[in-house]
Amino acid sequence: MVYCFNSKVYKLLVPFFIWAGIGCSGNGYSAPPIADSQIIAAIEESQLDAILDESWQIYRQEFIQDDGRVIDFEASDRTVSEGQAYAMIRAVLVDDRETFDQTLNWAENNLRRQQENEVVDQLWAWKWGQQTNGQWGIIDQNFAIDADIDAVFALILAANRWQNPDYLELAKIKLGDIWNYSTVDVEGDRYLLPGPTSAFEKENYIYLNPSYLAPYAFRLFAQVDPDRNWQSLVDTSYQILEESASISAIDLPGDWVTLNLETGEFEPVPVGSSLRNQYGFDAYRVWWRIAWDQTLYESSSAQQYLADHMQYLEELWQYQGMVPAEFDLAGEPLVEYDTIAQYAMLYSGFKVVNPSIAYDIYQRKIAPQYQAGIWDNPSAYYSQNLVWLGLFPTDDLKSLMP
Repeated sequence: MVYCFNSKVYKLLVPFFIWAGIGCSGNGYSAPPIADSQIIAAIEESQLDAILDESWQIYRQEFIQDDGRVIDFEASDRTVSEGQAYAMIRAVLVDDRETFDQTLNWAENNLRRQQENEVVDQLWAWKWGQQTNGQWGIIDQNFAIDADIDAVFALILAANRWQNPDYLELAKIKLGDIWNYSTVDVEGDRYLLPGPTSAFEKENYIYLNPSYLAPYAFRLFAQVDPDRNWQSLVDTSYQILEESASISAIDLPGDWVTLNLETGEFEPVPVGSSLRNQYGFDAYRVWWRIAWDQTLYESSSAQQYLADHMQYLEELWQYQGMVPAEFDLAGEPLVEYDTIAQYAMLYSGFKVVNPSIAYDIYQRKIAPQYQAGIWDNPSAYYSQNLVWLGLFPTDDLKSLMP
């Protein structure tokens, strides 16, 4: 089978063909014929149940200390708030209350932000590790709000799964701080900042991270915290996602984007910023988060976003059977390698819009890199989490929702 591109996508792929040394002779990769989605689901279920259980047990053994600290071995053995929250989500999904409590308690005891030895809010400092004086503790007091959102989402699921109102009470307290310290009103629209205003509102810009946007979580927050307009964050999440992708020549979300407060326009990050204008390791998570919104809430916005913005990657996969790890805004691949972290997130999105491609990605790029509970690199904390979350059956997740 020879895959034929539409003219718009073909023009965008020409730079990739040149970079990869690919001709247009019709010798490109061909995906297998479209398979029945129910057959695919049955095959996945038989494979994934045991794998997800084993990989969680190994992750808990290798990456989580007995006291509940999650270790990032690729970054000087540090701990980040994101890692604690991922562990909480995974623990509640597999019904591991002991590990859930350990990871929650470690974060509460070690990551809560303080000023002059006083706790200032219920959000978590994002980075903890070995300080310059050799002591171990908080390295950066700023919070990364995706971790706090994921932690609250996990707390609400835990309250429902284990019938413990204390989890829900803590979630509600944290929701107040998320709203007060990490959202901002811009001419009547409420936007989620990646962290504190002092860090992400600069001069005439606010900096935004599309991969932190979790519409499914905001919809759930609205159920338990009706006093705040969480639906407004759902609306601006899709606005940010669309505008971020419109900056890319191949309609992909960016790792970062800015909102110009003077013009009201979304723009690339200004030159000179330490943040990068690209589709890369942050942006992958958009596919997973939006797929969860579609599955949990049957969101038409999610369905449409995935259908529209995964098209280039679908075409590329169909032709080449490989997707580079990073692209710049012009649609040029920035690296020659691919990564299992992206494939797992693509798997999650394609399960919604094209299950046969999801299955093909799993068989060709994910399953072969699994061995004895570990995907790919045994030190790669980030990959272990993204692959596990991307593969987790969303129907099982739906059954845990309040």
